[in-house]
Amino acid sequence: MVSTVLVANRGEIACRILRACKEAGLTSVAIYAANDAKSLFVELADHAVLLEGDTITDTYLNQSQILKIAATSGADALHPGFGFLSERADFARAVSEAGIQWIGPSPNAIERMGDKMSARITMRNAGVPVIPGEEIETEDEEEALIAIEQASTRVGYPLLLKASSGGGGKGMRAVDRPEDLLEAARSARREALASFGDGRVYLERLLTGSKHVEIQILADRHGRTIHLGERECSVQRRHQKVFEEAPCPTMTEEIRSAMGKAAVAAAMAVNYEGAGTVEFLLAPTGEFFFLEMNTRIQVEHPVTEMITGVDIVREQLRIAAGEPMSCGELHLRGHAIEVRLYAEDATNNFLPAIGPLAVFQPPEGPGIRLDTGVRQGDEVTPNYDPMLAKLIVWAPSRVEALQRMRRSLDEFVVLGTVTNLRFLRELCDVPDVVEGTTDTTMIDRLWPDGWAPSLPDEFEDGALMAAAVAESAGLHRQTTSTTDATGDSGPVSPFMTLNRRYP
Repeated sequence: MVSTVLVANRGEIACRILRACKEAGLTSVAIYAANDAKSLFVELADHAVLLEGDTITDTYLNQSQILKIAATSGADALHPGFGFLSERADFARAVSEAGIQWIGPSPNAIERMGDKMSARITMRNAGVPVIPGEEIETEDEEEALIAIEQASTRVGYPLLLKASSGGGGKGMRAVDRPEDLLEAARSARREALASFGDGRVYLERLLTGSKHVEIQILADRHGRTIHLGERECSVQRRHQKVFEEAPCPTMTEEIRSAMGKAAVAAAMAVNYEGAGTVEFLLAPTGEFFFLEMNTRIQVEHPVTEMITGVDIVREQLRIAAGEPMSCGELHLRGHAIEVRLYAEDATNNFLPAIGPLAVFQPPEGPGIRLDTGVRQGDEVTPNYDPMLAKLIVWAPSRVEALQRMRRSLDEFVVLGTVTNLRFLRELCDVPDVVEGTTDTTMIDRLWPDGWAPSLPDEFEDGALMAAAVAESAGLHRQTTSTTDATGDSGPVSPFMTLNRRYP
């Protein structure tokens, strides 16, 4: 039995898990660093324990401290969320050895799927199609470079060098010409070693014009492994997803069935338990190839929840408690879209931004969901990931969902810091997005020199009006101090910054 869950995470995903615990009648324990003391997730938890230390390594990545808090707080289960320690097999193993239920797959499954070369081999053996390529197992620099050069002649160009450990685009390099290969390989290995402590890279053929499609799976201890349909996550910048939807607009029943069976086979090949995601590249020919498996809850899981009616986090809690999953026969209903709201300057190479959330007014109405860990009055700092919220909409059709997303972004007001709101709004009108013909290269193709706004003045006028209304209503009380040209200091209204999403 599970009665008390420690949430080993922070921010938006911590809030999501804490609310699921409350609905399941479970006691929740949050852990927090000192600079998170006033965060929303701390308020939502039944109990909250301060992590000692000043850095992420000392706090949210400190396995021994987290385990100690789990033991002293009486937690009998631990949910890692995503990021941080969520895909660390050694941590999962330590949690289990401490007599605490790990809410996720076994350490062995994490290890086998976390190492991308090992995952490719496992998938081939399970009959799951993988992208043509070759694994380079050696860690020796000189031997690896020789092996990479030899393998490149068999794989062919263009190709992709990818780190065996980690993700997020680190240790990844696209190579179009043989003369660029060795320098790209050295660079990828250096970055992989610095980021993950593992410099091994492997080669894959670079499939252009493909979609990034992933299958959500659930597996319990009662012999049942199912999939919940697909999500499309092709709109990416620097290998980070920006715009996600379910179902994939170009999916056929035949491909969905085949891809779903492949994802289930992938999970069963490693005796998977809990929620996971199997990612594929879908070529224009209809062929699909295994990319990787994420052994945790995904950032974009809400779009699947919206079209299936399944609460995936609640299912994770059930499965961890040894219960069978509650999902019966599934039917995909309607269309859901998610965008990620970041504190970042899209006009300046998407660099992270900081500042007060002096005004934070999300849209409202039917079919709108906001997953966030912030609220008005909070401060955006450089300490953590700059994602502020996930805006999700649902409608009976894709056309209606896209229009609902447009309306929602038009009404979303954030003042005090720079965000990517206007960029997200412009995405909704890109022809490839409207037609559902996006691929993983779309953002790079459309804005090779960086994004620049092109929306009409009416959009800016609407934002100015919303900001003016917010200021007149007194919602800008949180101000910062500045010094003007005369040397006098005084408050700066966040209205003056206008979020800089409207340059």
